[in-house]
Amino acid sequence: MSKSGLRLILLRYFKFAVSTLAGTAVDMFVLWLCSSVFLSSTYSMNYLLAPCLSFECAVLTNFTLAYFVVWRDRIEIPSTRSFFAHFPWYNLSCIGAFLVKMAILLTLEWLFHWNVLLCNITALCFSGIINFLMNDKAIFTNREQKQKGKRNLVYRTPINL
Repeated sequence: MSKSGLRLILLRYFKFAVSTLAGTAVDMFVLWLCSSVFLSSTYSMNYLLAPCLSFECAVLTNFTLAYFVVWRDRIEIPSTRSFFAHFPWYNLSCIGAFLVKMAILLTLEWLFHWNVLLCNITALCFSGIINFLMNDKAIFTNREQKQKGKRNLVYRTPINL
């Protein structure tokens, strides 16, 4: 990999990390708002519904920043349709990264009996890298990679089998 390629990846990762911090701030704010102001103070509202709502608000924030800032050069034609076509895949990758984070967090706690915050920070580092790679390689795929993939496809029909 060339110096300019590495520099581009590091810059993109930095933008990704900053957008993730913005999403975390939104997550915390919405969680506080839901659990303190809007929803009743039952267990299911505070520990199930409020975190799900705050997670989805954070995902939407992160996706908006990813679409318009982090990977804007990979969006061929920015449009409402394109935005909403990418969002479900982004949401699934975030859910996958969350599940990876939880698996790592619980494994670290089980193996080393670390404090939950230390386990969480460590797990976030790994899941953040996985989430970045999913976004880079699958959701916001480079145009050249898309074209290369299309050229390598062999369509099998009953005629050419």
